[in-house]
Amino acid sequence: MLRLYHLLLGSILLVSIPVGAKFFLPQFSAPKVVKSPAVAKLPNPNEGNIWQKILGNTAAPTNWQVASCKGNAPLLCVSSKGELLGTVEINVYPLANNEDFQKELVAVGIPPGSQVDYQNSKYQTQILSALKAWVADHYAAFAKERQGEYGKEITFLTYPPQPVPVGKLQGIRYGFAGLKQKGGVQEQHIGHVAFDGNKLYVITTAFDPGSQTGKFDKLENLAIFQPYLYAIAADLRLP
Repeated sequence: MLRLYHLLLGSILLVSIPVGAKFFLPQFSAPKVVKSPAVAKLPNPNEGNIWQKILGNTAAPTNWQVASCKGNAPLLCVSSKGELLGTVEINVYPLANNEDFQKELVAVGIPPGSQVDYQNSKYQTQILSALKAWVADHYAAFAKERQGEYGKEITFLTYPPQPVPVGKLQGIRYGFAGLKQKGGVQEQHIGHVAFDGNKLYVITTAFDPGSQTGKFDKLENLAIFQPYLYAIAADLRLP
């Protein structure tokens, strides 16, 4: 039923997008503007790429390969026949350095230092509420930034946050896109966010000419990889 709902909404949007372009983040949003999240923890050169530790099964389209990128940058490389198609980035935000998310947790009834209880349905509901609030703040920050950058030339759209497993953690899948007024997709982003009691994990990729990492150069490749990314996120070794 959910897939049918997305297909129906997507078909409505296709009339405003050129043939060949793909878009899968329907629904307008008018978010409240707030400041961006705290700075992520920088990778320790001695730890290597975090994907090497958390990557589970790597589902991929035929003749595509998915593996941790070389080096210490927190990137997952997606390639085909030796050609890099795109990367997926993960950032880790320690709760101690993230005052904004601390406030979100307090707002849903989880004060600092609370015991993690993944088996408690009330706790799971509280975490999901806090993560949804984080996504709303994230959308707001991007909407403000894009409005200043693009003005009325780009329409900012958001995907309704969806509860999903991220490894063994309760997580939220989210996304947003910018559609050109004259037709076409300027940018499109997919994200997953989860919390383990101490750290916030944010996994992102995009079609965005302005991004340096965590991106695909071609929108169609991002669209093809999308369901495989969902499967990879669900099978991560988290916590």
